[in-house]
Amino acid sequence: MSTATTARDERKNGAGDATVRSWKTPVILSVVALFALLVFALGAPGNEVTFRLSEENDPIVLPSIVVSAPVIGWIAALAMAALAVLAILRTRSERKIPTWVLAVFAVLFLVAFLTWVVGSARTPNVALYGLLAGSVTLAVPLIFGSLSGVLCERSGVVNIAIEGQLLFGAFAAAVAASLSGSALVGLLAAAVAGVLVSLVLAVFSIRYVVNQVIVGVVLNVLVSGLTGFLFSAVLSEDSERWNSPPRLPVIEIPLLADIPVIGPILFQQTIVGYLMYIAVAAVYVALYHSRWGLRTRAVGEHPKAADTLGVNVNRMRFLNVLLAGVVAGVGGSFFTLVAVSGFGRDMTAGQGYIALAALIFGRWNPIGAFFAALLFGFATNLSNVLSLLGTPVPDQFLRMLPYVVTVFAVAGLVGRSRAPGASGIPYIKG
Repeated sequence: MSTATTARDERKNGAGDATVRSWKTPVILSVVALFALLVFALGAPGNEVTFRLSEENDPIVLPSIVVSAPVIGWIAALAMAALAVLAILRTRSERKIPTWVLAVFAVLFLVAFLTWVVGSARTPNVALYGLLAGSVTLAVPLIFGSLSGVLCERSGVVNIAIEGQLLFGAFAAAVAASLSGSALVGLLAAAVAGVLVSLVLAVFSIRYVVNQVIVGVVLNVLVSGLTGFLFSAVLSEDSERWNSPPRLPVIEIPLLADIPVIGPILFQQTIVGYLMYIAVAAVYVALYHSRWGLRTRAVGEHPKAADTLGVNVNRMRFLNVLLAGVVAGVGGSFFTLVAVSGFGRDMTAGQGYIALAALIFGRWNPIGAFFAALLFGFATNLSNVLSLLGTPVPDQFLRMLPYVVTVFAVAGLVGRSRAPGASGIPYIKG
């Protein structure tokens, strides 16, 4: 066979250094850059925007950031256009677009959008530290839910039941805390409730080899119906006894909580907030730097090879799914022990599905899922803040914002990502 024929075959089969050119990302960047030029630059409000970093009575006072909306709009739009051109040039030369290009492009769009929308408000003034702190708070259940998904899918089990785990955790936390008078008891009950949902998922999907997606969807519907019935039949009849849980107190770390901007975010949290940071670090370290993590990733990628090396694949999957239930259940307690003091029908409102999107956007990595969940939490909090500021953006769009970000992040901007090789595939020994 000639050298030319071999080279041609390699190009045809995707071998060698040749790559398939994809224009999806350059086209998206170009369209968004054009939108930024028309709206954020040409349509910029002609006033200044103030971003407050602290309040006058804070222990440490930082000066506010005052910027010109037209200047920021033009700088951001032109920089975004330059990045779009760079993406086009690299695609034409069949070179990969660097990750930093997408990251900087996203930050520029966010800054331009925030400046434009706040500058168009009746009062072009916003507390930036409050916006960030609120975003982290709203992201807490999303982070727990996405970590639950990481533990399951890295083991080879698709966890669609995150919504049900969060909802049942919220319900159990409210009831247990109300009956005992202790928020900590409610927190433990939430973890147990998450395990119960995971137990059903594990038994049917691993033991009886039922389709994992179908089991997850059925569990979500089952938990929604069960908690809705109990809410109407029991909790609403005597809410003082069954649905009046005490709230978890905010624990401030002295001195550190007074640090501007990051102090309220990192060092002014409830125990659920601190457990969130611990869970992210623990899952990441355990998953990539421990024997358990190596085995977990092995049964999620190549279960047959792991079985050959002596790993009990289904036992490993079963235990990890139960552990994921603990994580998601604790996240569900946020709704009734932190956000509000009481349980409401379907109060998770689809947060489990957004957590699943954060898992995919974060490429099945605990750190990636953490930052993806923060992005969705920021979108949710931004919609709330902008509604209060009285911006020209319709309220309907603001309520859509978190879900629009979810769709674009997963379908448009995340690029090609690969799930664990055996995710969703049951393992039958022999």
